[in-house]
Amino acid sequence: MALLKSASKPRPSGGTSLEIKCHRVASGCAFGEALVTTEPISFLGNVSPDTGMVVDPEHELYGQCIAGKVLIFPGGKGSTVGSYVIYQLKKRGLAPVAMINIRSEPIVAVGAVISEIPLVDRVPEDILTLKDGVLVTVDADRGLVQIAADLTE
Repeated sequence: MALLKSASKPRPSGGTSLEIKCHRVASGCAFGEALVTTEPISFLGNVSPDTGMVVDPEHELYGQCIAGKVLIFPGGKGSTVGSYVIYQLKKRGLAPVAMINIRSEPIVAVGAVISEIPLVDRVPEDILTLKDGVLVTVDADRGLVQIAADLTE
């Protein structure tokens, strides 16, 4: 947590914001509420391509919808079909607006690229302590993540 707090700075509108340098995996810029898990995600099996809901009862995000969120998770796992599930989610308007990984792997990376979803990685692991609902901007093109005030629980 210390790394995130050390990068905090005042915002013109009041409160604080945090800018984190990151590595671009898939281009783009997007803004939304964070949805955070400390568990890897298998898009084939954990997420329904028809609803955008996490359907695996063993997953930390079970019952939550990833649509329109900045999805923050350590990385992906599972079948290469997961890339296509991400693409299906995007075509149905059920995909996250952006994704942040500690370390992206090829399944999530390919899914983000073909779906034109901004994806970054190489961020501090304590990003996984952010509260759900915190406002996050992912600017993959500039290699920056900006997080609004109320950073953690």
